[in-house]
Amino acid sequence: MLRRKIEEKLNEWKSNTNHKPLIVKGCRQCGKTFSVLNFAEKHYKNVVYLNFFENPGYANAFSDSLEVDNIIMILSALMGPRANFEAGETVIILDEIQQCPQARTALKFFHTDGRFDVIGTGSLLGVKGYRETPASVPVGYETVITMYPLDFEEFLWANGITDQITQMLKTHLENETPVPDVLHSRLRQLLLQYTVTGGMPDAVNSFTETKNMSSVLEIQRDIIRSYEDDMIKYADKSDKASIRECFQSIPRQLAKENKKFQYSVVKKGSSASKYAGSLQWIEDAGIITRCCNLSITELPLDGNAEKDIFKVYMQDTGLFISMLEDGTQFDILNGNLYGYKGAVFENLIADIFTKMGRKLYYYHKDSGLEVDFVMRYKGKCTLVEVKASSGNVKSTRTILNHPEKYHVTSAVKLGDYNIGRNGNILTLPLYMAFLLREV
Repeated sequence: MLRRKIEEKLNEWKSNTNHKPLIVKGCRQCGKTFSVLNFAEKHYKNVVYLNFFENPGYANAFSDSLEVDNIIMILSALMGPRANFEAGETVIILDEIQQCPQARTALKFFHTDGRFDVIGTGSLLGVKGYRETPASVPVGYETVITMYPLDFEEFLWANGITDQITQMLKTHLENETPVPDVLHSRLRQLLLQYTVTGGMPDAVNSFTETKNMSSVLEIQRDIIRSYEDDMIKYADKSDKASIRECFQSIPRQLAKENKKFQYSVVKKGSSASKYAGSLQWIEDAGIITRCCNLSITELPLDGNAEKDIFKVYMQDTGLFISMLEDGTQFDILNGNLYGYKGAVFENLIADIFTKMGRKLYYYHKDSGLEVDFVMRYKGKCTLVEVKASSGNVKSTRTILNHPEKYHVTSAVKLGDYNIGRNGNILTLPLYMAFLLREV
């Protein structure tokens, strides 16, 4: 069974004596239901599980009065002996809660009542065109956790890398000393495997059990098809085609030298007025993440972000690779990336940073200056360059050489090499990106 970080968050939630009903949201098939059910079976005497997608009839329990006693009475009639409601010993799991907005409204009443814990999970919470309305969200009566597909550290756990090894890597990072060659080689290999496998639990399980990349690719492309089906099924009729066009343009957007998202790449002559809402739909579904350009390289980054100038990355690196042409997996695993190498490794680092909870920023000026990512690290505005191999960092050096103008004194260069330092540029292997947590 895959070890997931959400287990710690669920334990923290339950250990709070005044915890509110919990919503676990995230993209489809990232492991929400499995993780929540596994947690519930370990920590509660009784688990009452409702899946509104598989059994729409459960919504009838929330169609009239939302008093807790009334809901329990109806659920007991619908579910029979499967529903055992015992105060302080029962958790109610409302799976695919976005299918029943009234169930989410009812969280307020469950919190006020206090006899039962409630956990809701949802894949498309808040996306445009869904029947959930702001009025159905019980503001102040729920706690929300965002869950992602497995991050790189979770992938390492699944492949036998222990916490002790991770701690060793942290020590090497702090001391800026090279990682031993044997471990360095193993982690480089695992990073390439993560790049093509990504973090969807089914894909990771298939990889760890069989090492069959064709099976992994089939799973990933099935997930992509399910996303496209959601776009057709749940989006407003007028948006369906434009949402799919936006989604399918992502590989072309990242293949460009200038990776700024351009609506004209979606369809020639198009503009934000037609596609901005469609792109927002995909982002709200947890499929993509934006990386906003900065007007200046200063903290606070969000305050200096230009929201209408941005790059778009897939939140999961494996799904991004599956959208490219056949043979890309083989090329990556063998280091033959050709023209796509910049897109592949930028999306990889975007995946790692996003799953760490970091917002993404970059810096681009028409003068030619461009830095892949900019982040707050150890209290400083820090430049981050991503290089598939060596590569020059001319823009970064220009910025660092003029601190009076750009207010930046440190940078991290991620690439296919060991730990080292060149002046105020710290060089790190790509696999260490997940350790850059300190803000």
